[in-house]
Amino acid sequence: MPSAVEIRSRLFELSFAMLMAHELDAVRRQEWRVLPVTRYLPYPFDVGVFILAHVPLIWLVTALAWSADARTRSRTRTIFCAFCVVHVGLHWLYRADPAYDFNNPFSVAIIGATGAAGLAYLAARRVVSDRSA
Repeated sequence: MPSAVEIRSRLFELSFAMLMAHELDAVRRQEWRVLPVTRYLPYPFDVGVFILAHVPLIWLVTALAWSADARTRSRTRTIFCAFCVVHVGLHWLYRADPAYDFNNPFSVAIIGATGAAGLAYLAARRVVSDRSA
């Protein structure tokens, strides 16, 4: 039987994998046309900024979420999973934007699963007091 720490680790990894799958879908759906920071940039600069901005973000999350320091790892995973939940709300807010192209079952499922995995991780952290993962 897996320990509470192992269960939380798998839930974090699932939320991370789901968000990465969403980011692949986001390139396909041209999410940069919706985001306030990139929507006014000219093509193809907008695509490049959107994709390259993910490099330091993903690098930072992976470096901190798999840190040898338990406190850093725990805080990063908690913040990341909270973002996964908030991310669902952001998509709900942008759903009426004419450039929004995530109104399909596949995209909705990925976004929802990302938030659900993040929420499950946060719930698991509340249930068990050991916070090392």
